[in-house]
Amino acid sequence: MTETASFSETSVQGAIEAARSHYEGKRAVLETAAVGLDDGRLSILAECITLTIANGEVCINLPLGFGKACLPVPISYDGQVASVCLSICSAWGVPTGVRVAVSVAGVEIVSKTFGIC
Repeated sequence: MTETASFSETSVQGAIEAARSHYEGKRAVLETAAVGLDDGRLSILAECITLTIANGEVCINLPLGFGKACLPVPISYDGQVASVCLSICSAWGVPTGVRVAVSVAGVEIVSKTFGIC
């Protein structure tokens, strides 16, 4: 059975707050600026955790109501320790999605977005 891991709620909230505070007070200025200057989209790393790849996948519980997800990993990586990183995507500081990236020995082998990133 594949282990399902979770990310720290504190780390998720920290990334959301960083995005929110970045755009606090800037909205009015940016709305009057030239179109395309800043579309308000931002992706901030919340946390990286380590998991052991098993059965050709890594499974994680996603924050923000996205549920559980299992990402496919080539079977040749079974038994290896992977770094699984979560980024929070936002528009104007409001969360719109998440991105999960799985790396082994510093090389990204799979990534997936949920929602709008």
